[in-house]
Amino acid sequence: MLFDSDYKTISKTTEGVFKEKGSKFIALCKPISSVEDFKNWLVEIKSNYTGAVHYCYAYRIGYDKQLYRINDDGEPSGSAGRPIYNVIQSNELTNIGIVVVRYFGGTLLGVPGLINAYKQSSIEALHQNVIITKSIIEKLSIEFAYEKMNEAMRVIKEHQLKIIKQESAEHYYMEVEVPIKNAEQVRSAFQLYSISYKYLETY
Repeated sequence: MLFDSDYKTISKTTEGVFKEKGSKFIALCKPISSVEDFKNWLVEIKSNYTGAVHYCYAYRIGYDKQLYRINDDGEPSGSAGRPIYNVIQSNELTNIGIVVVRYFGGTLLGVPGLINAYKQSSIEALHQNVIITKSIIEKLSIEFAYEKMNEAMRVIKEHQLKIIKQESAEHYYMEVEVPIKNAEQVRSAFQLYSISYKYLETY
């Protein structure tokens, strides 16, 4: 499967509020990088917003946008999690979670009313945020003898690579982050200088 070299996400945690017939819908959106991140955040929300009747949510994770989940948390099927997810999807976002906390106002809204409320509160939370573009990153490890240090650093500086780990023993070892759009060029440069590299992961 082919992917773009960049993806869109959000920069911070924000809140949006929508009120309808006494019910209050508080939407919170946050950048997340794993399911564990989201679960911990949901626990935190439930402890901060006590007394709510529903904590509905949707999230999408990963540069390939393949990992997602929606949850109606007791609302009629398709009336909460799906409209929240549709807001994420229509803005082409990933690495994002949106949780909408509902305080019941005593009047039933019906499925169309719920769909609108969960959608509008999510849109409002997103409007308070900043959508940013990030590069998909390939992580490489490189290993080389000390006499190759100048060549290795030349490649790192020329391509503005971020060093995230380095160790020195018999050989020098580094882990670097490479924007995937430059990955082939960077690998070729290391190869040119006979610096061995290994692919670690993409994120």
